[in-house]
Formats: sequence, C-alpha cells, structure tokens
Amino acid sequence: MKKDIVITQGSDYAQEVRWETAPIVYKPIAGITNAAPVSIHCIGHGVPDGWNVAIVSVKGMEDINATSAPPKLKDYHEATRTDIDNITLNSVNAADFGAYTSGGYVQYNTPTDLAGYAARMTIKDRIGGLVLATLTDANAKITMDNTNKVIKIKLGAVETAGYVWSRGVYDLELVSATGVVTSLLSGSATLIKEVTN
Repeated sequence: MKKDIVITQGSDYAQEVRWETAPIVYKPIAGITNAAPVSIHCIGHGVPDGWNVAIVSVKGMEDINATSAPPKLKDYHEATRTDIDNITLNSVNAADFGAYTSGGYVQYNTPTDLAGYAARMTIKDRIGGLVLATLTDANAKITMDNTNKVIKIKLGAVETAGYVWSRGVYDLELVSATGVVTSLLSGSATLIKEVTN
C-alpha cells in the first residue's frame, strides 16, 4: 500500500500499522446503544483494539450502516475493544439514530498473526540510493504487538534532530520465519526542518 510519511526534525515520530488480510470476517450484532459514542454488543467479536470495522445490514438503526456495498474506506471506523463481547466506535454519535431492532454485522478484515515475523523499514534518498535511516524490530525502532495485531514504528526526538536530509523514499517489510518478504507500505518520506532548537 502506498502511504507518504512526514517526520518533523527534533520531534518524536510514531506510526501504527495494521496488517489486514482476507477473508473478511462477519460477526453478528446482538445490540447497539443510542449513545455517543455508540457501543455495539457482538458476542465473541474478535476485534483487536484499534482495528477498523464497518457496520452492515442493521435494521432499525439504518444510519449506522456503511453507505456503500461493499463498504469503502470511508465506511470504516476505529473500534475500541471494551471486552470480548463489546466494542465502542468513538467516532460515531448514534444518540439521534433510530432504535436498533435486529440484525447486522460487524465487518472487518482478518488480522494477521505477527508471531515469527521480523520487521524492517529503510528510508533512502532515492530508490537504490543512499540509506538515510534504518528501522527494525532488532534495533527497537519497530515493535510488534501481536495481542492487538499492530506494528508500531517509533523514532525519538534526539534521533530525528540529527536528520539532515529533506526528502526520500521508504518501504516497510515484514519477513516471515521462512524468509518470505511482504511489503506492507511504501512511499515518500519528507523531513520538516526544525525552527526552534
């Protein structure tokens, strides 16, 4: 997937990446609150905290349903995992929606099991060019949270203060225990120069 990144010199940089894959998961909804934020009762939903979900096929509270079929990116909301049977969608105010009557599904892409993977990200001045920064799980600039199925990229302010480049390109790859390489993200990397130091 293409995603351009911006790093501010002399500031912390953090990014979270979730590796979504097929098949699509559909979990039946048992109830929805008319509240802000909306709370969805979905027994054994399996949604990791922070995962993107869409709501489809709900009766009564139709306003909560995805507007496109199949759902598009704009139809997905970040879910907060309340417990194994409940999620909250902090970006959805359902206080004025119609009352939930029946049906519906929480729909999401399958989270990838991160166990056994190594992560690496390289920023270069151009494709095949000079290496500007190397981030890996081995140098602790990338961490793998397999509970929440999230890859966390983090650079400290001291490190970014030492960057002197302006623009480059990057890619983020995951390497399996058997050596299979999967490219998750790539794009341009821009450094915004520090004004106050």
